[in-house]
Amino acid sequence: MSTKLYVGNLSYNVTENSLQDLFAKHGPVAEVNLLQDRMTGKPRGFGFVTMATEEGAKAAIAALNGQDLDGRALTVNEARPREERPSFGGGGGGGGSHGGGGSRY
Repeated sequence: MSTKLYVGNLSYNVTENSLQDLFAKHGPVAEVNLLQDRMTGKPRGFGFVTMATEEGAKAAIAALNGQDLDGRALTVNEARPREERPSFGGGGGGGGSHGGGGSRY
């Protein structure tokens, strides 16, 4: 059974290929996904690695959590399920009147 791992505190120089190579030392890797900012396209500093086996996932966590990569200590742990978010439209609230200003005199 595959296990999805959260990988945080990544350098912005890390690529999906370099993560694949790093984690493959501990077991077969099924998928690598680095998250990017939607607006800028720049890396967000974290991602997910899906290990093909539970044993590989445990080995990767034990070996890589806290390990230095490009000058940053990695955070590696089992990913939590994604929380459900309300599906109502985005955007801020209405606004309305927020006080007057003006003078009394």
